[in-house]
Formats: sequence, structure tokens, C-alpha cells
Amino acid sequence: MRLQPSQTLQQIAGMIDAAFAGNPDFAVTGINEIHKVEPGDLTFVDHPKYYDKALKSNATTIIINKEVDCPPGKALIFSDDPFRDYVYLTKHFRPFEPSQSMISSTAIIGEGTVLQPNVFVGNHVIIGKNCIIHPNVSIYDHSVIGDNVIIHSGTVIGADAFYFKRRPEYWDKMESCGRVIIEDHVEIGASCTIDKGVSGDTVVGQGTKLDNLIQIGHDSVIGKNCLFASQVGVAGCVTVEDDVILWGQVGVQKDLTIGKGAVVLGQSGIAKSIDGGKTYFGSPVQEAREKMKELALVKKLPEILGKL
Repeated sequence: MRLQPSQTLQQIAGMIDAAFAGNPDFAVTGINEIHKVEPGDLTFVDHPKYYDKALKSNATTIIINKEVDCPPGKALIFSDDPFRDYVYLTKHFRPFEPSQSMISSTAIIGEGTVLQPNVFVGNHVIIGKNCIIHPNVSIYDHSVIGDNVIIHSGTVIGADAFYFKRRPEYWDKMESCGRVIIEDHVEIGASCTIDKGVSGDTVVGQGTKLDNLIQIGHDSVIGKNCLFASQVGVAGCVTVEDDVILWGQVGVQKDLTIGKGAVVLGQSGIAKSIDGGKTYFGSPVQEAREKMKELALVKKLPEILGKL
């Protein structure tokens, strides 16, 4: 999330009543969770396992729960609970804005676009030209829809990320301040759900086609001209490169990459990154030919064991 106007280190630290290390006038131009940080961004870290990753990331301001030396060219804010303070800042700069109508007066809707009855369009949404949005679609605040997009009934664009921190007695919600971006010529089936980024963008690339009942998790980036069949589930922070086909009920674990042109057969489970240009099957997936040979051998086991 970009901060407009940008803030200073001293201003940010003052909002959460925290000590800091660095030039008080050091610029903070954005707030981003660690997977999406860019120079100028503020992020947080609250576990020793990730200190090094955060301090060496592109983020230039880090909220941290340990006093460490400030890396050159960066700034630190010291907090006893970085998650709490990061969420506070997120809610401060992107507060919840109740809607006053089914189609927000702040929405921008392009020429030739048709909104069927009971479509909800939230605040600051942008929809391009010649789109068809079918009944009972909900498009949450700040979503961006390109030209010539079709979205079928019951789909939800831009719900919050599924991101919670475990506390001793409850799950603490990470507030989402990102967006969903749907590029040109995308078609999205009925009853799909595409979650906004935690602080960045969830993207569905140009020309991609989604069947019914598909879930795309926060901050995932789906490439161009992909094809997803019904009941595909993609977790958060996944990169799907161009021309990928995922057949029905494929499940995709978080934080991985599916290479360009990969084809994954139905009911497979993807637990780690896979190369492009190959066909896969199974859970966890392996190349389909090898998996089929393996299954054929399994069928012969009773015969083999009977000869022992």
C-alpha cells in the first residue's frame, strides 16, 4: 500500500509510541507485508527465524521486537508487539469505509460495461470498458477490473486475506489493505472467490479463464492465458506463470511457483514449485508419465506378492 502523502520515521514511530533508530526525517512511502516489500516500505518482523530476512529485504523501515544495529540506509522501530503495531498502522492509513449504496459514487465504470441487478461495487473500484458483471457479484473496495471482463453470478472479488497470528487464546487478524487486479479479457465463473492482497496486489492476468467455484488466495499472481477448471484452490503468495492449465480440484500450497505452460491433472496436490512445460499428476505431484507407471506397478503388487 502506498502512503499518500509519505510519512517520516518520527511520525510513524509517534503513532505507536515507539523508540526508533535512524534519521527522524527518514521517508516511509509505503506499508507492505514481507512478501511484497519495495524500497521505501515499512514492514514488521516478530520472530527470530525471520529477523535476517526482514533486515536484508527491500523494506527500508522495519518494526522489530529486538534491539539490533540498524543496517545502512534503513531505519528501525522497536516494539514489544510488531504485529499489533503493524495492524494499527494499516487500519490508520486504510480504515474501513462503509458503503452507502450498491454502486459506490466513488467507483469508475467504463463505457459499455453492464452491471446486472444486485451487483455490489465498493468504494474506489475501477471497472473498464465493455465488461459484463452478472447478478449478485460483489466487488470490494479498491479492486481494479480491466476491459472486456466477464464475471459470473455469485463471485466475490477482494475479500480479506486469510491471514491470522496465533495468540494464546485466539487468532489475531491481519488487516488487509491490498487490492485485486483483474486484467483485460479475463472470464471468471460463478461462485469464485479472489482475495485481496495483504498489502500488495492479487493479480489475474490478461486472457485467463476461471471456471466455477475457484479460490485464489491473497497476493497470488496468476499469469496470462491460464485455464483453471472447477474447484481449483490456490493459496496465498503463489506465482502461476503464463499458459498454465490446472484441471478440476487441483490444490496449490502457498509460497511456490508453477512454471510457464505446466499442465496439472485433476485432483492433484502441488506442495512445492514445479517446472513449466510438463504435465503433472498426483499428490504430491510428479510428472504424469512416471506417476501412471507407478500406479500400474501398484496394481501388480498382489500378483507379485503371490509369487513370493
